[in-house]
Amino acid sequence: MRALAEYVMRGRRQAVMVAVLATGSVFFAWVGAAVVALVTLRKGTSQGCYVLFWSLLPAVVIVWTGDTGPLTTLLGVTLAAAVLRASHSWPWSLSMAVVSGLLTGMALMLFGDQYLQAILGLVKDFFAQLESQNEGLQLGSPTAAQLAGMLGWGNALSVTLCLLLARWWQAVLYNPGGFKIEFQNVRLPPALTVMLLVLALGLTSLGVDYWFWALILALPFMFAGFGLVHALVAKKNLGTQWLVMFYIGWLLLDPLKVLLLLSVVVDSWVDLRARVASRQR
Repeated sequence: MRALAEYVMRGRRQAVMVAVLATGSVFFAWVGAAVVALVTLRKGTSQGCYVLFWSLLPAVVIVWTGDTGPLTTLLGVTLAAAVLRASHSWPWSLSMAVVSGLLTGMALMLFGDQYLQAILGLVKDFFAQLESQNEGLQLGSPTAAQLAGMLGWGNALSVTLCLLLARWWQAVLYNPGGFKIEFQNVRLPPALTVMLLVLALGLTSLGVDYWFWALILALPFMFAGFGLVHALVAKKNLGTQWLVMFYIGWLLLDPLKVLLLLSVVVDSWVDLRARVASRQR
């Protein structure tokens, strides 16, 4: 991956070629989005938008085949990378991923009815096949609003992961060790925490159809929580096995997800890293 980043940074022609080819391949569209983000982070928004422009050509063609993912990820990650370059703030950059996910869901609800209905038809056929093979099994099909929320959540997650990859590339090439320090110090400011929580609760109150929309707003808490765990493990000089155990537990245990979210909320007002460090003195 480092060799690819080095090649991209050789010049604009190389960056455009990699971004266009990766985006056009569909399966590696995330690489194209990360390349656009890397150029934006390192060389500025104007250079990033130049690479974005050429990358949009295959992305638009893919939209006509029925996949909006590459297009929305490219647009979202460019916005997030521009904010990160200008503000040097991970919380607000993660918020741009949330904005991208919400806008993607809203755009699908407003303009993508045929797209959503086509996916829902496939889902219903698949569920019907499962029910016929398993007597007594009843699976409720998602609604269009739920599906739009799922796709919006997927977009926000893709934007975040592509931005993380681009920042890691930048650190490996120009600031070794910098990404680790940045990631471990991601901490949501109180105002942003309150805003995200209020919006998430508001969406949840609208009913089951909007639960996935609320999960989009939880993404900054998730990644800030991961950074917090990495920081605490490092400060306590615990081994990598603790991180492995944490991630396995996080994937399997819902209470751990809730505990992580609450820890991030508390960390917004009480700097848990500083408290741990002061106790070790």
